[in-house]
Amino acid sequence: MTNPAIFERALSGEKLDFAGEDFQAITETVQHTQELLKKFNYTDQTREQRRATLSQVVGYSVPESAEINAPIHSDFGPHIFIGEHVFVNQDVIFVDLGGIYLAEGALIGPRATLITVNHLEDPAHRRDIRAQAIHIEKNAWVGAGALILPGITVGENAIVGAGAVVTKDVPANMIVVGTPAKILRRVKGTSTDDQG
Repeated sequence: MTNPAIFERALSGEKLDFAGEDFQAITETVQHTQELLKKFNYTDQTREQRRATLSQVVGYSVPESAEINAPIHSDFGPHIFIGEHVFVNQDVIFVDLGGIYLAEGALIGPRATLITVNHLEDPAHRRDIRAQAIHIEKNAWVGAGALILPGITVGENAIVGAGAVVTKDVPANMIVVGTPAKILRRVKGTSTDDQG
């Protein structure tokens, strides 16, 4: 089954009309995802069964090397892209309509929130949305309770400190902390010759 065009428009960052006829496809997907997440989060399943359930949510086979701990929360589901050796701790929130890309070895701490959707500023169109992808690059670590806003890339090997609010891209090999997040220092073990 092919995805409705509105899904591709969401991934490309186009404005989506909340009252539009095609928005119903998003609503139906959300309802389906919520049913599957109830099963993933609250039923007794083996690791393999839980991976199979999550694979139904995202629409592809989640890598066996990935560890995704229950409960997780998603408002959409199919736009979470999980790489090899990804680790997601408990109570992570994915607002993923715009695409959340977790590269190989990415670590997501408990109660982190990744939001790809923003409403429009104009009050006459406030219910309409625009989505922007989040990229968590290879071996990046998002700490507990951190908030990653739409359109952000957390670079390779970077660390987002616990509770940080990330409003700008995080360069590779850097640690950011605070609200809004600011660079604290370079990650130990990374060369100053590294690009990023």
